[in-house]
Amino acid sequence: MLFPTLTFGLFFLVVFATVWTAWSNDWRKLLLLVASWVFYGAWDWRFVPLLIVSAVLNWGVAVLIARTPDQPRRKALLIGGIVLNLSILVFFKYFDFLAEQVSDALALSGLKQDSALMQVLLPVGVSFFTFQGISYAADVYKGRIRAAGLLDILLLMSFFPHLVAGPIVRGSDLLPQFQQAPRLNRGMVSMGLLLIVWGLFKKAVIASELATSFVDPVFAAPALHSPVDLVLASYGYAVQIYCDFSAYSDMAIGVAALLGYRFPRNFDRPYRSESLQEFWRRWHISLSRWLRDYLYIDALGGNRGGKYRVYRNLMITMLLGGLWHGAAWTFVIWGGLHGAALCVERVWVRAALTKAWVLPRWAKIGLTFHVVVLGWIFFRAASFGDAIAYLGSIFVPAQGATTTVTPLVLVLIVGGLAMHALPWTAIAKNAQRIRTLPAPALAVGLALAMLVVDSMRYEGVAPFIYFRF
Repeated sequence: MLFPTLTFGLFFLVVFATVWTAWSNDWRKLLLLVASWVFYGAWDWRFVPLLIVSAVLNWGVAVLIARTPDQPRRKALLIGGIVLNLSILVFFKYFDFLAEQVSDALALSGLKQDSALMQVLLPVGVSFFTFQGISYAADVYKGRIRAAGLLDILLLMSFFPHLVAGPIVRGSDLLPQFQQAPRLNRGMVSMGLLLIVWGLFKKAVIASELATSFVDPVFAAPALHSPVDLVLASYGYAVQIYCDFSAYSDMAIGVAALLGYRFPRNFDRPYRSESLQEFWRRWHISLSRWLRDYLYIDALGGNRGGKYRVYRNLMITMLLGGLWHGAAWTFVIWGGLHGAALCVERVWVRAALTKAWVLPRWAKIGLTFHVVVLGWIFFRAASFGDAIAYLGSIFVPAQGATTTVTPLVLVLIVGGLAMHALPWTAIAKNAQRIRTLPAPALAVGLALAMLVVDSMRYEGVAPFIYFRF
C-alpha cells in the first residue's frame, strides 16, 4: 500500500475518522495497532506474525532487563536480545546472499556441488523494525527510558507511518506520546498537509520522472550513452534518491501529525554539506544517529582509544551501514567508500589546522557532493562490474554512444538540487499562513493540490527505493 495512491487515501480516511472518535487513549492505540497490521498485511499477510513476534521479543527482553539488578545478567539479556533481532534480519535479508558466497567459495576450492538454494522472501521494512527493536532494548539497558507496556511496544514497532521505510523513531521519541491522548491542533494539521503534498510532489513528479525517463535507461545500458548522459544520470540519481526517500519521510511525518503524533525530521538539505561528516548529520538522520549512538559509540567505543582506533571504528560502522542497505557487495563498497572518505577527511582537517590547507566553502560543498555522487553509482549499480563499466564509459565512451538528456530532465536535476536552498522554516511559514483558513478550505486545497500533482504523473508511482531495505 503506497502513500501516493487512492487505496492509501481511502485507508487513511477510515483510520483518521476512527481513531479521533475513540473513547479512550488505550482504544485509540489499539485501533492504530490493528490499522498498522492491516497496512502491513496489504503487502503480505504472512509476515504480520513476524512483526508481532519481533515486538513481543523486544518487549520481553526490556522487561527482563528492567527487573534484573545484576549487571552481568542485564548485559547478557541485552546481548541475547540483539542476537535474536539480528538473527531475524540475517535470515530474511542475508540468507541467500551468504549461501551464494559459500557456494562461490566452494566452487573456487573445487568442491562445488549442485544444490538448490532456498529463496527467502524479504519482509518489507524488516531492517527498520529490527533496528528499532534493538534501540529500544539498548535504551532500557542504558537507563535512557523505562520499560513500557506490551501495547505501547507493539504500536511503537508497528505504527504504519514509519513501519516500512522509516524514519527509525526511537522509543524515547514516541513512547511518551503514547502515554497521553494526542491532541490535534491547526498547526499540526497545516504542517501535516503541507508535508504530504510536498512529499507527493517530490516522489510522484521529480523522482518518478527522473527514474523512468532518464536514470533507469542510462544505468541499464551505460555503453549506449555519452559521457554527458552518464555524468548527468549520476546527478539525476542523486536527486532521485533524495526526492524519493525524503518524500516518504515527509509524508510519514505528515500522516503522523494528522494522527496527533510528532516524528523527528529525517533530512536536512544534505547536498549543501561541507563535509562527509556533515552529510551524515543531514542524510537519513534517524539511521545516521542510530549507527552513531548504538554501533559507533556504544558497541565500538567511538572516538576513544586514539586516532587509528577511530579510523577502524568509522570503517566498521560505514561498512555495516552499507550492508544494512542490502545484501550485495555494491552496498558494502558504497559504505566502505564513505568510511574511507570520512577517515581521509579527518586526516585532512588535522593537516589543515597546522598547514592552513583550508578550502573555500564552495569547494568543500562541491567536493563533498561529488564524493557522494561517486558513492551513489555503486549504490545504484546492479553489480560491482556494472559500476566499473559505468565509470569506464564516462572516460572511454563506446562508439555510437548518444546523448539522450532532455530539457525537462535538466530542469528536474537543477530544480532538485535547488531545493537545498529552501530552508525548513519556509514550510513552517507556509503552514503558519494556511492554518487560519477554514477547515473546508483546507480540505479543498489539499484535494486540488493532490489532483494537480496526480495529473503531472505519467505512468503511476513506483515503490519507494527504501522499501527493499
